Amino acid sequence: MRMAVAAALALALATATALPAEAGGVKQRQRHQQHRIFEGIRSGSLTPGEAARLEGEQFRIERFERRLRADGDFTCGDRARVHHRLDRSSRHIYRAKHNRLTTP
Repeated sequence: MRMAVAAALALALATATALPAEAGGVKQRQRHQQHRIFEGIRSGSLTPGEAARLEGEQFRIERFERRLRADGDFTCGDRARVHHRLDRSSRHIYRAKHNRLTTP
């Protein structure tokens, strides 16, 4: 199970670094959140199930952003929508890392 989570994490990190750079900081936030999830796995503060759920959420945010960028017009409103989802995801990461569930 840990190997599957590690593989999913590696894939997510690779896709987060492949995103185009822009002034809004979406790419940097996604990288930072991926790192926070990785640190939670490494420290044991995230269970495999929590890590998988958080990784799935990150993947869905990346997919949402790619759809918004697909037409070549990534507006300030689009950026705000992505940041809103990242805000919510950040709260989920914090709560999962601090909920007293750990892996041995």
